[in-house]
Amino acid sequence: MRSHEEQRQQNIPQGSSRQRDTVKPEGYAGAPSSSSAQVAPSSREDRDDLLERMLRRENLLLAYKRVVRNGGAPGVDGVTVAELQAYLKTHWETVKAELLAGTYRPSPVRRVEIPKPGGGVRLLGIPTVMDRLLQQALLQVMEPIFDPHFSWYSYGFRPGKRAHDAVLQAQRYIQSGLRWVVDMDLEKFFDRVNHDILMARVARRVTDKRVLKLIRAYLNAGAMAEGALERTEEGTPQGGPLSPLLANILLDNLDKELTKRGLRFVRYADDCNIFVASKRAGERVMESVTRFVEGKLKLKVNRDKSAVDRPWNRKFLGFSFLSNRNATIRLAPKTISRFKEKVRELTNRSKSASMEERIYRLNRYLMGWLGYFRLASAKNHLTSFDQWIRRRLRMCLWKQWKRVRTRIRELRALGVPEWACFVMANSRRGPWEMSRNTNNALPTSYWEAKGLKSLLSRYLELRQPFGTA
Repeated sequence: MRSHEEQRQQNIPQGSSRQRDTVKPEGYAGAPSSSSAQVAPSSREDRDDLLERMLRRENLLLAYKRVVRNGGAPGVDGVTVAELQAYLKTHWETVKAELLAGTYRPSPVRRVEIPKPGGGVRLLGIPTVMDRLLQQALLQVMEPIFDPHFSWYSYGFRPGKRAHDAVLQAQRYIQSGLRWVVDMDLEKFFDRVNHDILMARVARRVTDKRVLKLIRAYLNAGAMAEGALERTEEGTPQGGPLSPLLANILLDNLDKELTKRGLRFVRYADDCNIFVASKRAGERVMESVTRFVEGKLKLKVNRDKSAVDRPWNRKFLGFSFLSNRNATIRLAPKTISRFKEKVRELTNRSKSASMEERIYRLNRYLMGWLGYFRLASAKNHLTSFDQWIRRRLRMCLWKQWKRVRTRIRELRALGVPEWACFVMANSRRGPWEMSRNTNNALPTSYWEAKGLKSLLSRYLELRQPFGTA
């Protein structure tokens, strides 16, 4: 359901065949379409039984399957996903009664710090498996109510939308002549969400007071860090199934404001890019939108990371663009740096691991990474990556062949001439230098036989259906 103002944005060529991918992201229970048959009723009175709908058997079974499939670490009570079924048999009737009575109290989340790629840490809050189940069940009944009213240009954590759609929309804006971007970074967004403002937005479409009380209880549940309970008077902890929807509910106000002003934007969670025709226009937009975000939403814009710049000088969801007319999608420089850092970690010659184990771990990372970044034009990069990865594996193998006699035996088995075996085995050069000299002895076919997957080969397979291989 898009407003008149949003429809007016379609004056820019959109490429309708690609505009909305029908793939349903993992973790969603059937993407609701925009047809009137599937849109939830708009009247608030029809939602006073939302808790009963949340607790319906079929909804809970679906939520249970999703929680089990997603796995994850246990919360503060130590109950694992594998133990959830047994836990429910013992505690479910009590929990259900408390939910219906409005007296249920969620457990605090377990605070975990994970390092950010660019430095610093990101705070995660891991709920107990019981609370993950309840949040997932609540998400499944709330999402059809809110999602149809979200902006078309909001792509994060929504059924039927994904990061690739956001990047393609950004590319279309650049192709249309909007070759300046207002790149807004919301500082510690998930930690700064104002509870009162968020609950006011939720209450616009939900009148079941028990559900509102439950959501407020999750927001105020607190966090356990190093054995101490921390109060959570603001923020919605990353890690729970409900947090992304709550974030979109709050930021929908930003989307509506940008639409009202006739601005062209794409937003993925708290990552928002606004496209304009000139630097001067971008500076005006940055100033006015910052006032709105900090004044109306009580959030903070990170001025150090935000900028008005050319799109090809910025990164968006790990991608960037070329400055050509087609705004070709490319890998952002930081994406390449992080990729190499991870591969170095997996092929660290000082870490003891069998070659089979290294290749298994590499393949898992490489194929997952490529599954996301296949959108970029990266044939030359991937050719170079494949060569570099094979060289690093040759380095690890040479380090494993510590003794001269082991090296001679292994090289001889690979068909290396006898004289070359002795010269190479007795070389005083380090493993990295010898990884170049063993290229002919350990060619691409050797690593293919060992099961190493090629980034380039897989990339060409993935791009072929689009005719862009």
